[in-house]
Amino acid sequence: MIVACELILEELAKYLETFLIESNAHWLRLHFNRIYEESFQNKHLLKLQEWCNDILIKNPNKVFDSEEFTSLQENALVSLIERDDLQMEEVKIWNYIIKWGIAQNPGLSSNPEDWSNANFLALKSTLKNCLPLIRYFQMSGGDIYDHIKPYKKILEKNLWKDLIKKHMTPDRPISSVVLPPRVILTQKLPNRSTEPFSNVINEEHAAEIASWIDKKTDTYSVDNNPYEFKLLLRGSRNGFTSDSFWNLCDKQKNLVIVIKVKDTDEILGGYNPVGWDKMLNGYKSCKESFTFSLKNGAVQTSILSRVKSTHDAIYSFENSGPGFMVVCLCINPIKMIDVTATITLHIVTNELERNLLMIFIHVHSFQ
Repeated sequence: MIVACELILEELAKYLETFLIESNAHWLRLHFNRIYEESFQNKHLLKLQEWCNDILIKNPNKVFDSEEFTSLQENALVSLIERDDLQMEEVKIWNYIIKWGIAQNPGLSSNPEDWSNANFLALKSTLKNCLPLIRYFQMSGGDIYDHIKPYKKILEKNLWKDLIKKHMTPDRPISSVVLPPRVILTQKLPNRSTEPFSNVINEEHAAEIASWIDKKTDTYSVDNNPYEFKLLLRGSRNGFTSDSFWNLCDKQKNLVIVIKVKDTDEILGGYNPVGWDKMLNGYKSCKESFTFSLKNGAVQTSILSRVKSTHDAIYSFENSGPGFMVVCLCINPIKMIDVTATITLHIVTNELERNLLMIFIHVHSFQ
């Protein structure tokens, strides 16, 4: 498709864009980061850019909290913050564009009190296409004072005066352009089955895991969890062998594993967005995977541990089950680290846009 654009075959590129979006959206989601990055590297791929932004406006932390945020192309950032339906507080958007702008000027320190006038001018120039898109007049007085004031030198003088006037004498007219508040979307949640999806974790646990996947600062409630889990594989039905696992899970994406240890309240698990590959027989790189321990009974606090060694985050071996870094859940014989255990596998998937697969693993230690 990109080759077609480079050859100025715009009609072909448009056709391929439409085909991918309408017929291969699942593939696009599985390769979202690459599609997002490359679509904004080409000015002709407007439909793909819009398709990506339609996803990101609902889950902006996916890009703003990513390790690659400061290397985001300017046109991608502008196209996102200009959206009226971007689901993020305005002060947070401001803080992120300041972070991005500083990163584009390596000589700037993180403390604006140390900056010269030339430093402020450099940042103002870098953000010239972003600053007009901020909804300044939708921020609270406290946010203006705490977050805007330290950088007021990058604003037009008239805008800063109008901001002060608006909060001190709100009835007086101002000359600055006042952008409307961003539209808060009503999230359409999936129809949920009345049948329990697991006897290991409950709905609260599922909401917490979903929050970690989406990198939410606040945990989803049971009612607004955007994921629905459905049973896909059960060990008692499909078998407890490694073959059973690989037949149903090989190359599947977005997997969550949950482990319940017999005679304890401990529930352990992990999230793997890139999937396991039976033929790999080695480690796979992943930046978004994590492991966790869930609050349950005597376990009073949940613990989240995101991947640090990204180049070897996921381990695949055809004679084993799923593996995270040095932890491998082997099947036949079944072991977790050095603990021999019997195991019950359940794998669930949703059929919605989010495409989340889940593996429930019940671990019972031998007596």
